[in-house]
Amino acid sequence: MANSLRGEVLNLYKNLLYLGREYPKGADYFRSRLKAAFLKNKDVKDPEKIKELIARGEFVIKELEALYFLRKYRALKQRYYSDN
Repeated sequence: MANSLRGEVLNLYKNLLYLGREYPKGADYFRSRLKAAFLKNKDVKDPEKIKELIARGEFVIKELEALYFLRKYRALKQRYYSDN
């Protein structure tokens, strides 16, 4: 793996770990699933395949951010608006 791709992979892992702290099922659940996903693909050597996996990880980051924003929006909506 090229050094630039290695750095991208490490950065992706760190970002996902950070985002996983507030995961609804718990940080430990998220961390174990994240570690399993990265270990499953640890032997990938093809740079194109690595780039595809990085793109998938960035998509997961966007989905997690959307999940958190939606949760925050729902909490605020419940506080300030009644169901009527």
